[in-house]
Formats: sequence, structure tokens, C-alpha cells
Amino acid sequence: MVRIPASERRTALIEAALRVVSRRGIAQATTRAIVAEAGMSLASFHYAFDSRDELIDELIATVVAREQLAVIPDLVPGQSLAELLESGILGYFEHLKADPEHEQAMLELTQYALRSPERNALALAQYAKYVELAERSLELAADVAEIDWRLPVRDVARVLVAFTDGLTLTWLVDRDDDAARAVARAAADALSRMADPR
Repeated sequence: MVRIPASERRTALIEAALRVVSRRGIAQATTRAIVAEAGMSLASFHYAFDSRDELIDELIATVVAREQLAVIPDLVPGQSLAELLESGILGYFEHLKADPEHEQAMLELTQYALRSPERNALALAQYAKYVELAERSLELAADVAEIDWRLPVRDVARVLVAFTDGLTLTWLVDRDDDAARAVARAAADALSRMADPR
């Protein structure tokens, strides 16, 4: 029998957990369901993770990291701030469209964490990562567009996260690509009004 390295086992279990949560919800994402999806034994799970909660923490971190790659805007010199922001939001939207189950799983995980006081820290950590990622994107866009934010960039980042949350949930419900692109344009325009030229 071939021995699977712990890092590969962890990755396989995270991907299996994501599929289970996406299809069946967090309540059905038991350790047994996850190992069955991964084609592993229960002992394999406990070799890779101390608990289901540790796996859920890793699942959130993994999906947030994937989103990071999608939302950093293409930094094209000469573009206006609104164009840069729209590019970043549309990059996120394309990421959402490519695998909507990931975002459905993240929404499910957020709700799970909010319903459980001992897991509330997960939701806080998840959104702290979203805000941090948005902040980094906004700082990059500000440098390229040569602007300064009128508000602290963290506040602007929270607005950006609120826009992307709304876009995500609305699109998951209606799957209207044109409406989502219109939201991206409106969000970019609104955010760009929070800045002044340097």
C-alpha cells in the first residue's frame, strides 16, 4: 500500500470537505462523510487533522487564498481608479462563476460559525481575511491610479467586501451575469468617489 504524505492527505480532505459542504451543507459534513468523499479511512483523517473544527479552519483559509488570486486587479498603468476597481471586482466575479459551489460553501461556513458561539471566531477570522485582502487590493490600485483614499483604507475595504458579498449572494440566487457586471461597475464608481488625486 502506498503511503500518502500528510500534506497531500490534508489537501485531499480539504477538497473533499469543500465538495460535501457545497452539495449537502455544513450539517452533513461529518468526518465520516468527508473521508468517504475523499476515499480515505477515518484513521487517515485523524492522522491529518486533530478535529473537524481544525479541518473547517483550513477549509476557510484555503478558499480565501484562492479568492486572493482572483481579486487582485490587473494593474494597468493609465487606467482610472474606477477601471482598476471594476477590473478587480470582475476578476472576483469570474472566479465566482467558475466555481459557484466554493462560494456557497463559504456562505454556509459563515452561517455555521455565526450560529455557534464557540465557532464565532471562525467567521471573524474569515471576514478579517476578506477585509485584509480588499485593503491590499485598494492600496495597489491607489498606487497605480496615483490617488489617496479620503477615508482610512480599512473602511473603504469594508465597503468593498460589502459590495462583493451582495454581488455574490444576488448572483447565486438569480445567475444574472449582466446584472452582476452592472453591480461591479456601480461599486467601482462608488468606491472611486472615496478618493482624491495625489
